[in-house]
Amino acid sequence: MSKLIGPFREVITLANTPEKGTLSDSELEIIQNGGVLIEDGKILKVGAFGDLAMEASEIEEVGDDQVLMPGLIDCHTHLVWGGTRARDYTLRMSGESYEKILEQGGGIFDSVEKTRNASADLLKSGLIKRANRHLQDGVTTIEVKSGYGLDVANELKILEVIKAGKAEVEADLIPTCLAAHVCPTEFQDKKLFLEYLEKELLPKLLVKGLTNRVDIFVEPSAFPVEIAKSYMLAAKKLGFDLTIHADQFNTGGSQIAVELGARSADHLEASTEKEIEILAKSDTVAVALPGASIGLGMQFTPARKLLNAGASLAISTDWNPGSGPMGDLLVQASILGIYEKLSSAEIFSGLTFRAAKALGLHDRGRIKAGMKVDMISFPVDDYREILYNQGKIKPIMIWKNGNRIENV
Repeated sequence: MSKLIGPFREVITLANTPEKGTLSDSELEIIQNGGVLIEDGKILKVGAFGDLAMEASEIEEVGDDQVLMPGLIDCHTHLVWGGTRARDYTLRMSGESYEKILEQGGGIFDSVEKTRNASADLLKSGLIKRANRHLQDGVTTIEVKSGYGLDVANELKILEVIKAGKAEVEADLIPTCLAAHVCPTEFQDKKLFLEYLEKELLPKLLVKGLTNRVDIFVEPSAFPVEIAKSYMLAAKKLGFDLTIHADQFNTGGSQIAVELGARSADHLEASTEKEIEILAKSDTVAVALPGASIGLGMQFTPARKLLNAGASLAISTDWNPGSGPMGDLLVQASILGIYEKLSSAEIFSGLTFRAAKALGLHDRGRIKAGMKVDMISFPVDDYREILYNQGKIKPIMIWKNGNRIENV
């Protein structure tokens, strides 16, 4: 039985917006006084509300003036962790570098110790709380990485927590194995650690069906290019989709991402013209993480240059306990937009279908026939108000798989 949702003052469909390159706001596909006809969690038609009303078996009226757009997609988060890293943040405010804190046993190592010591129930509780806050903010699909376990048992524990959490939240959780986050203190040789993960962890992920995605942090302080490539090639041969923490402090990771056909290369704050050109010529999505730049007090991903070169740009939070504790996708995207001079069309695309592409998902991120009914509406009568308010206007209505989310 079909249902019509509307009328909306504006429906931002993004139905035919290109996956790569620059976009002007004049290219936004906006339907005035529009509606969305749905059935069984899928979109049947999008158009003028009055025209669609004649085809609907049921009408869900939305009331006051609203702007509708696809649900947001956060394609890079670390939502499972124990403890806090407030001490690290205070040190960074005092001028200490991220890498120096890591060398001194803080940073990721601090979260690893606290996550290993936390029970699965405690970790799941934290995951559900964060995922529900994200959904309340309009994020209907959330990628979630492991990476604070750094051994087989604890990485499996985290991925099992994500699997259990998926059953208790209404947003979609997309798990990724980031066991190769940094080399744990019990391993003196980084190459041996990656060989350990390759032999002891990756096959178990396939048997247990915990994820089809593998990530690695490519940095001299984490895993240098020469050994990272070998590990990711092994993961690819096993059938995993790849994504890479690339070019955050030093370059090299984006080159591997493109060579191996990774879904995405994430961070890119250190990318130069060379890396930008490589990414633009590839099918790998460039993922900007403004939350990490804000949390670390460093430059943003060169989003404007990437788009001008023809790359596909997604925007994500990097929500984590250390470098990206804020976790507010709209606020971060609004800040990135004003500093990098991005259009509304480029930002909305980076938060929706381009982010979906980074996850290998092609059934969401646009309001068009055949797509999932993942949609959010804002209590404004002009789409420009959304980013103008720098993320402080939140969705008033959220639909996930066709169901209206009442309380999160």
